[in-house]
Amino acid sequence: MTKADFKKKYLNKIVCGNAVDVMKSMPDNSIDLVVTSPPYNLKNSTGNGMKDGRGGKWANAALQKGYSHHEDCMPHDEYVAWQRDCLTEMLRLIPDDGAIFYNHKWRVQNNLLQDRQDIVHGFPVRQIIIWRRKGGFNFNPGYFLPTYEVIYLIAKPKFRLRPKANAYGDIWEFMQDMNNPHPAPFPINLIDQIVSSTNAKIVLDPFMGSGTTAISAINNKRDYVGIDISPEYCDMAKDRIKEYLMQERLALSI
Repeated sequence: MTKADFKKKYLNKIVCGNAVDVMKSMPDNSIDLVVTSPPYNLKNSTGNGMKDGRGGKWANAALQKGYSHHEDCMPHDEYVAWQRDCLTEMLRLIPDDGAIFYNHKWRVQNNLLQDRQDIVHGFPVRQIIIWRRKGGFNFNPGYFLPTYEVIYLIAKPKFRLRPKANAYGDIWEFMQDMNNPHPAPFPINLIDQIVSSTNAKIVLDPFMGSGTTAISAINNKRDYVGIDISPEYCDMAKDRIKEYLMQERLALSI
């Protein structure tokens, strides 16, 4: 695939399809930066009440119904294999100075900490960034309130941050996005901090959801590629991007 073909098919587009299949159709070294947060397989969790139908703290949450076109309830071994396939493709797509920011959540499963090493082992994890979420509830008396998610910085050898970005600490605090119709949205300020800290020209999110990574890319004058399996979320992302661009043009005209 030529660069012109790649730009025509993928650049600044939301592609509706299976993440692994779509990434396999893209050429090596075509992406500078991946920022993503996959489904967490929450409905296969033993600790939150979703697996047996009680709901627990999720009883009134949108995720209780699962994602659109993804029930988020895979056997754990299958889930791990799927996520490792995803990371393998992400790694192939970035050049020697590229990086992947892979957001996930540690949790207690069958009374033991599940720290995602079964997913990320063998990949070039350079650093772990803690995203501390403000607020939250805990209905489990067996452990303290979980208030963080983990961002694995998986980097190729020549990846470097932009000047002065290395002054940020490795614990970030951001509010969750409570006004987004997607059941598990990324806070845009979190993605802005990642994208603005790199020299990436093209940013990929293979689990684009409501389009927040694309909006962050536009906000930071970068190009984007978005993938999502759900036609509903693809439409949601396109609508949010369109609205953002309209507001940006309006602001420039004032």
